[in-house]
Amino acid sequence: MSSEKSSCPPTVVSSTSSKGPDLKNAKESKVAEDIKKAIENNNFSLAASISQKYLEDTNNIPLNIAVTGQSGVGKSTFLNAFRGIDNTDERAAPTGEVETTMKPKAYPHPTYPNVALWDLPGIGTPRYPADQYMKLVEFEKFDFFILVSEIRFNENDAKLAKEIKKMGKKLYFVRSKIDNSLRVAPRSQKEYDEEKTLQEIREYCIRGLKEQGVASPQVFLVSSFDLHLYEFRALQDTMERELPSHKRDVLILALPNICKSTIYKKKEVFRSQIWHYALLSATVEAVPIPAISIVVDVGILVKVLQDYLFGFCLDKRSLEKCSSSTNTPLDELRAMLNCICCGKDVTKELVLLMLKSATVLLIGLAAEEGSRWIPFIGIPIAAALSFTTIYKFLRSNLNELSVDAENILTKVLAIK
Repeated sequence: MSSEKSSCPPTVVSSTSSKGPDLKNAKESKVAEDIKKAIENNNFSLAASISQKYLEDTNNIPLNIAVTGQSGVGKSTFLNAFRGIDNTDERAAPTGEVETTMKPKAYPHPTYPNVALWDLPGIGTPRYPADQYMKLVEFEKFDFFILVSEIRFNENDAKLAKEIKKMGKKLYFVRSKIDNSLRVAPRSQKEYDEEKTLQEIREYCIRGLKEQGVASPQVFLVSSFDLHLYEFRALQDTMERELPSHKRDVLILALPNICKSTIYKKKEVFRSQIWHYALLSATVEAVPIPAISIVVDVGILVKVLQDYLFGFCLDKRSLEKCSSSTNTPLDELRAMLNCICCGKDVTKELVLLMLKSATVLLIGLAAEEGSRWIPFIGIPIAAALSFTTIYKFLRSNLNELSVDAENILTKVLAIK
């Protein structure tokens, strides 16, 4: 990640993990070095093209998540919640107590089309017998599997788990509808203890899987209607940790905003790309902006701010949904937000307005920081000033939007 104190290309240290070499950091280091060399040779178009290709490659890395389970266990509701939408949304996977999944079907993420959650048929049906299941669903295209069950994981679930592990894929067990279980639990207990009940449910699932030969099963207790409760956060953390490094950021951006840590991680992913966008905006098709002493490709800034809004669920549609679901008037919701672009269509006119109101302060700060850039990499003064001003403009708005997203989470949704 780039330093909060500097807009220079970050120095990335390669590392290794249980997944092998850190492909993401290795690629970032190579890209930063190639850009530096291009700029030292006064080849700014090459530097910009390297950044552009890096961003295109990074933002289009595919992530395919398989979700499977028997009918009626809440599989589709979980799949929809994971994508940040509810069952009434026109983009939602259909729900029902009878089997609605006849063949594998991809449901693209509403914001990130390179991310798809696949609704797989339940294992052990006439169409998908256990011994042919992996072949029929084309298991090799999935990055990992999530197996959903409402009460217990059965023999077919255990068979599938063993096959998936045998083939080197990750599998996570989700015990769904945990809110329903806790709702009825007090009726059968003299002294109800929620934590104890959750522990008993988890141990019951783990014990059942181990008895059927599944080694070290990872079981997470989830309510699809309240992802911020129980163990979806733990599932998030586990998926992030066990994914290859180059796909980790893809997952983070696609996750629903259910806690402050998710918002922070998204902010860090966005922040790591700012210097690339600043370089593009200051060099490729940059034009002088009246009343601003810098050159800017405003179209790039429009795209970046739109990405921030959708990533933090601060776009118009998301705010309207939040207003409706919490019975909070939209005007009251907007009054809690500081960034001028929240809930608006980001246009070139809006970005120019934001730039003009911000650049008096930003240019003064940029001139000082730009002077450190010039002798280091040889950027002409005008380009360095534009680059650093744009960098600070995007970073400032990113910080503001992340705070706005936290305000929605804590003040409106009452999630701490």
